[in-house]
Amino acid sequence: MNGISLVLALLPLVFIFLLLVLRRTAADVAGLAGWLLALVIVIFWFQTPPGVALQASLGGVVASFPISLMVLTSILQITLMLETGAIQRVVVLMKAVAPGNQVVQIMIINLGFGTLLAAMGATPVSILPPIMLAMGYSSFVAIALPAIGYDALCTYALLGIPVVVFSTFVQMPVNEVGIYFARFMPVISSCIALGMLYIVGGWKMIWKGLLPALIAGVTAGLTALVMNAARMIPLTGVAAGLAVILVELAYLKLRGERLYDRSVLTEQDLINERSMPLWRALFPWILLTFFSVLINAPFLPFYNWLFVQQAMPLEIIPNEPEKIRLWWQAYFWILVSTLLALPVLKPGGGVLRRTVAKWLKRAPRPMAAAAVFFALAYLINHSGKGLDWTLADPARNMVNVIAGASAAGFGRLYPLIAPFLGLLGGFVSGSEASSIAMLTRLHLSTAQQVGLAGVVIAAASGIGGGLASVISPAKLQNAAASIDRIGEEGQVLRVTFVIAVVITAVCALLSLVWAYG
Repeated sequence: MNGISLVLALLPLVFIFLLLVLRRTAADVAGLAGWLLALVIVIFWFQTPPGVALQASLGGVVASFPISLMVLTSILQITLMLETGAIQRVVVLMKAVAPGNQVVQIMIINLGFGTLLAAMGATPVSILPPIMLAMGYSSFVAIALPAIGYDALCTYALLGIPVVVFSTFVQMPVNEVGIYFARFMPVISSCIALGMLYIVGGWKMIWKGLLPALIAGVTAGLTALVMNAARMIPLTGVAAGLAVILVELAYLKLRGERLYDRSVLTEQDLINERSMPLWRALFPWILLTFFSVLINAPFLPFYNWLFVQQAMPLEIIPNEPEKIRLWWQAYFWILVSTLLALPVLKPGGGVLRRTVAKWLKRAPRPMAAAAVFFALAYLINHSGKGLDWTLADPARNMVNVIAGASAAGFGRLYPLIAPFLGLLGGFVSGSEASSIAMLTRLHLSTAQQVGLAGVVIAAASGIGGGLASVISPAKLQNAAASIDRIGEEGQVLRVTFVIAVVITAVCALLSLVWAYG
């Protein structure tokens, strides 16, 4: 009976994995299929009343708002910036930075700009590959580097939404859970930087660029620690991206090399440059950064007011109200900054119509994917509960079943396994936040059974979920599509898979050491 329960508890995730790998099913469709399968299993095997199962799933959809609505609004903003030429103007700036030092250029564009773009809600795998290709890199490198570059601080993408989601599941304030992620960052971000060099030129390139790569990785990691200490976690990705760019430019300056060279710009680049001042192109992100600082600065009253006093609890699952916090959420301020930027970007009626049309075409499915994986997570977490929402028999709860098997199978070595489960969860769900939603309760339950620090283990799993970006078929295909190289993502995946596994193993070793602390 226990063996059958374990197989059935794992079956929805295995089913989704097979759909993604063997049939190359889209993430939203695979997620929906996995949720339907889980719904049947939860009702008929784990004896959960249908109303409870559906209500739990609805709770998951609402809990997904910080990421699903963030996806919705960030795609709107980046589409508007593309249609008005703002992104093209930013691209001109990127292309002319550090043209004489390939290693520094890689660090600035992919680790620096990549992290910064991801933090602001943009998509590095769509924006950076054409830049890399135009700068003379192979299509293989142009696909791979943007996908791996921002993984260093994927936890802090979308203005720190994965950390916010994590804090909900561990029931700790955002400013208290940040350190559990930040302590991994100096090592993990340095590994990412070295991994990028390996993709470009193997071990020879690593030895050639060891110093600037380590400078970039350690700078990103230490910035995460500093921002955590300053209680400004949502702005970590922004600060880290800027810090990497500035430190690498300082490195070039000390070596007496060129920081900026306009001679690499094409005629089209010059046209784009003349079409719009840089400040106008950056205006939506300038506004977003300003608002983000305003509502998160601990020395101002807005954080306490918007995050604590205006929590807006919505109780879908009894005794577990979901705190909406509309006026604090990043998606709200992305929408505000987008609307306020309209008079500056000056889109005409045709541009606005194209923006809305493309947004309506691009945004719904990624948003649905985020929502359905949260629904799946909540369905699994509350499986086996009765109409009174209590769990009479732990053997009817899927999390308890998997946790018990994990504790029995791995014991106090479980911290070595958790990051790889996170990697799998990120691959299956397509995002670190969704991986956190699906697996955090499992890690906390398993850690409690074996007597280890559950928050450390769950954070390590979250980092593994972030590393999955570099092996995500959807993200790699997105990168390939942006340079009309659909089909090459499979070749890239074979290399990036090994890198992701190696870095996850490093994370696992750190997790093992710290989980005993």
